[in-house]
This record gives sequence, C-alpha cells and structure tokens, in this order.
Amino acid sequence: MVELPEKTSAFFEWYLEALEVANLTDKRYPIKGMNVWTPYGFLARRELDRVLIEEIEASGSQPVEFPTLIPQTEFQKEKEHIKGFDHEVYWVTHGGATKLDIPLVLRPTSETAMYPMFALWVRSHQDLPLNVYQIVNTFRYETKTTRPFLRVREIHFFEEHTCQLDEEAASRRVEANLASFAAMARRLALPYLPIRRPEWDKFPGAFYSVALDTPLGGSRTLQLGSIHHYRENFSGPYGIRYETPDGGQRLVHQTTFGLSERLLGAIIAIHGDRRGVVFPSSVAPYQVVVIPIPGKGGVDPAPWASELLSRLRARHLRVHLDNGEERPGAKYYRWESRGVPLRLEVGGREASARSATAVDRLGQKNTVGPEAIEEKVLSLLSTYDDALRTRADSAFRDSFRIARSLQELAGSDRVRLVSWCGSEACGHQVEAGIDGALLGTIVGEPPTPLPAPGPCIACGQAASTAWAAAAHPL
Repeated sequence: MVELPEKTSAFFEWYLEALEVANLTDKRYPIKGMNVWTPYGFLARRELDRVLIEEIEASGSQPVEFPTLIPQTEFQKEKEHIKGFDHEVYWVTHGGATKLDIPLVLRPTSETAMYPMFALWVRSHQDLPLNVYQIVNTFRYETKTTRPFLRVREIHFFEEHTCQLDEEAASRRVEANLASFAAMARRLALPYLPIRRPEWDKFPGAFYSVALDTPLGGSRTLQLGSIHHYRENFSGPYGIRYETPDGGQRLVHQTTFGLSERLLGAIIAIHGDRRGVVFPSSVAPYQVVVIPIPGKGGVDPAPWASELLSRLRARHLRVHLDNGEERPGAKYYRWESRGVPLRLEVGGREASARSATAVDRLGQKNTVGPEAIEEKVLSLLSTYDDALRTRADSAFRDSFRIARSLQELAGSDRVRLVSWCGSEACGHQVEAGIDGALLGTIVGEPPTPLPAPGPCIACGQAASTAWAAAAHPL
C-alpha cells in the first residue's frame, strides 16, 4: 500500500494525488480548467446531485432548465451585476462564419437568462412564490490556478432562483435554503459555518449574501455555496412585477441559492486520508464492494458472493462485485483509495457459513451473517456515516481559535474568530493582520461555545452581536 503525501503540510499535493488514485477526473483535456468526468467521478457526481435534488424539492422548489447562451442585451440590463462578471465571461461572437448581430455570453450564472422569462411567468400574486432550480454547467474564465472540483472554468452548478411577494417572504426563503443546506450537509457529513459576507464582499447586486464556509485545515477555508437576498435589485431592471389583490403593481423580491461541484471537492478534502478518498455512503459511487477470495480447494466463494450482490442490490444499495484476478491485497488497496464505505470479504469459510467479513473505510471490522445480512449491512453503513460525521465535527471544532488583538492574527494556523464593529475600515485592518480575508459574521450557532463578543479587535468600540471569522479562502 502506497501512502499519499501528508494532508496538513502538503494539502494540494495530497489532494491531486488522491483524485488521481481514485480516478475521479481527468485533467488532461486541452483546455485549462475544463476537466473530464471519468465514470467513477460521474457516478459520485450523480449521487451528489440526488442529495441536492431531494432536499431542495422537499422545500418546495421545482426543476427547470434554461439555455446556455445569454444575449448581451439581457446580460447588461443589471449594471451592478455585470461588473461582477464581465471580466470572467466567454463571448460567442460568430455563428459559423457569420458575425452575430448581438454577441452571446456562455452563462456564468443564470440571473440574466432567467429573469426576462420570470417577467413573463409572474403576473399575479397568485403566481407567487416562484421557486425553481436547475443543475447545469456554467462557464467562468478563471485566471487563478485551477484545481479539479475546487476551481475550474466549466462548473457543474446547482442554482435555485425564486420570486417572492415581499422582503419578509424572501427572508423566509433564505431561512428555508439554510435549512435545506443543513440537511444536505448532514447527509454529506460536512461541517460548515453560514457566514454573512461583509458589504464589500457580497454578491454583485445582492442586498446581502450568506456564504457556506468550511475549514480545510490550518487557516484555509473553502466556500461551499452561497445564498443571496436580492430585494428588488434584479426585479426592477427586468420588470418582474405582479398585480396585488387590490389591483396595484409591485415588484417581486428575489433570492438565489448556489452550490457546485466544490461540494465533491470538499468531501474529498475533509474526509480523505493518506490512503486516499473517503466517501460518506450517501454519495459513494459504490456503497459496498464484495470481494470473493478463492482458496485452494474447499468451497468456491463465487456463488455466495454473487448472491450477496443480488440481495444487497435488491435493497437498493449500490454494490460492486470485484471478481478480477488480482490478489486480495491489491483489491483492498484499490477500493480503500477510492473511498468505498464497506468491503465484504468472502472466502471459502465465509461461503460455507453464508457470512462475510465486513471492513469499513475507517477500519472497523465485523462479521455479518448468516441471518439478516441485509439489515446488518445497512446498520454498518449507518454506523460508519455516524463515525465519519463525528470525526469531521471534531476536526471542525479544532479549526477555530479566538484572536483578541490584531497581533494575534499574524501567522495563524487556525481560522480566527474575532470581535468586529462592522465597519469596513476595521474589517480591512483584520484582513491585513491575517493577510487573508474577513469572511463576515457568523449566522446562527458558532462552531464551539463562545463568550459574548468583546470590543472590536481593531478600533476598540462596541462589537457586533455575532462573532466574525477571518481566514485564508481557497
């Protein structure tokens, strides 16, 4: 068994090798930042999408799919919005040899594609709320160092866009999105912090933005997604208005909720170890791998291994039978490096007893069978997910330290929690002190019990009622 680089001290080297060993993506496509989804990576992405779809539809959202190309005329209607993306977009200027009358944008995000249609769909208060989502590819000309799943130019993207009656209803939708993501994150065993971004770092055109951040070790953080409250900032330029019960006209208030393949990168980064990728069972391409181990003479394990495969698939588990000719040790290493939650080893002795030796990805070993094997396997997967979540939560809590002075920010090896008065000038002093970013103020429960915020770390004036986080965003 070959160990990967140490994750804490050589994170990016470890990350790229873990992806390579697991064969989740192929980055050799001849456009930087546009990678190929291999079969194993595609299966993981499909299961991730399934989690997102189940949770967002449970909150009342419906699927749509909009075209990839956006006319320049629509893209430029919201001037503040385009300032955030005009340097990142890909332009289509020709159809064959013919120059287009109106250049087209490959969507970087879909506000400017959807909202002209929303203005046609929404006419009356009875048309609200409008809650729709799509899972599509978006395109951004990323000029920084690209890394698979974490920073790419063609992004597998989940986005919900909504129209609401008023600001209060839009705020409720933000809360519903936060609840949906909490359910998603639990299924992915991903601890995170919802953080309201400071004014200078919110999404262009937003009234406010809540980012979903997770620590990646040291003082690094990764933004998993974001939720935005727009008020009327987009409905005005796009004319999305409705008739009120008394016959008046009002602009809708809007929200968006965005996630991407970064979630898959976060799963790998947070759960992986020196043996490779570690998947929670919710998104593992294969939740169980069955490995028959032929011996010299005795009972042939192959028929029993095939029966196990059929029985577990009948319970809607994703199961793979590895009946190749490699030695058992090579098979164990391959499936451990690919993050399969549970391995069932079946030799002659197990075949005779109609049992199996079960080893989970965290190293726990059990015997299953001969009775109620399916229930036992389901129970072991649940226990494994709980253990994975506990391990991730422990590392999450250890990722934060309180800094009570600007001097304590320097050389930080943790995400710093600071008292902050809310002013931009003090926020930039914090950013200079940590040589990173003030992520914003924590929404809801902090990562660990904290005292009440003290004076602002920069100016000494009364701080806000919530703690702020400072880190090095990835």
